[in-house]
Amino acid sequence: MTAVRTIAAGVAMAAALGLAGCASIKNHRGYIVDQTLTNSIAPGIDNQESVQQTLGDPSFKSEWGQPTWYYVSSLTARKPFVRPKITEESVLAVKFDSAGNVASVDRTGIDKVVYLHPDGDATPTLGRNRGFLEDLFGNIGQVGTGAGAGGGAGGGGGQGPNGS
Repeated sequence: MTAVRTIAAGVAMAAALGLAGCASIKNHRGYIVDQTLTNSIAPGIDNQESVQQTLGDPSFKSEWGQPTWYYVSSLTARKPFVRPKITEESVLAVKFDSAGNVASVDRTGIDKVVYLHPDGDATPTLGRNRGFLEDLFGNIGQVGTGAGAGGGAGGGGGQGPNGS
């Protein structure tokens, strides 16, 4: 009877370990959102300095156009041996006017996430598709002859480098 209990306990333990190996792995990335702090940012009242003191440094800042600070937070989950998938996404965009005061505060979520699926491993470009031999020998006969007869730096004729 004890052998049966030992085997049953071993099978139960193996099943528990097997199920634990299939558990989802969660990972937080980016800015850690504190709703109290993010809700305290008010247009017309706060400026860049007060936003930085309240929320800290942004995830990134806009390079062009209206100055905007972005605070990005995401929660990913994945099963073992599978690529992670975004389960929650939060983007807080704080826009500033030319004087540095908060103009607006926008919040978006996972509905704005775009998944890109590249087409192959090459980027298509405009122009001719040349092969290896064309790249190697393609310029033969295409290169000009240089300064020409009698012109240029050692060609004689008494002319300087600018043709005078």
